[in-house]
Amino acid sequence: MQSLQGCHTSRLVSTQSVSVTRRSHLRVLCTVSLLLLKATDSAPGDVCQDSSRAAQQQQMASEVAQQTHWLQKTLTLPNHKRGCHVITRKITSQLPELTEFEVGLANLFILHTSASLTINENASPDVPLDLHDALDKLVPEGNHYRHLDEGYDDMPAHVKSSLMGPSLTIPISKGKLALGTWQGIYLNEHRNHGG
Repeated sequence: MQSLQGCHTSRLVSTQSVSVTRRSHLRVLCTVSLLLLKATDSAPGDVCQDSSRAAQQQQMASEVAQQTHWLQKTLTLPNHKRGCHVITRKITSQLPELTEFEVGLANLFILHTSASLTINENASPDVPLDLHDALDKLVPEGNHYRHLDEGYDDMPAHVKSSLMGPSLTIPISKGKLALGTWQGIYLNEHRNHGG
């Protein structure tokens, strides 16, 4: 099993973060920001004096700051073989706290340089296989790379990780990740023995 660790709260500003590392550890840090905006008494067409508007904006900012909540959590996922894997249920099953948030952002971040995260179709089992095959064709293994410290799959994994990216930001709506009907979260393991 790989363990997931989160960022320090002091570093978080206004988004949710999830980090994932490979090899012996797969880390997912999840921080959820909940912002509830309170309506002001004036309609958009109302004319207010500048000092009155500034006071209202300052009051609203204070209320928003008081209503912002963070969730930071470490998740554990099983090791995955090389390939593209839909992990949406593995993530959400460990985040029952999502139901507490009406609105927010979930940021997933993988702390490794040879694995990646993406969102893609979750319905057909062929999509992860085809995605993996396409990545292998785009970035083939071989001895034509300078960086071969850990084998022929090492540098291609770094390139694939850069192409796909280490993070995802997903809206939270009504206590759930606001993914489309056919969308799923993918963990892409680009090494033969990644973790």
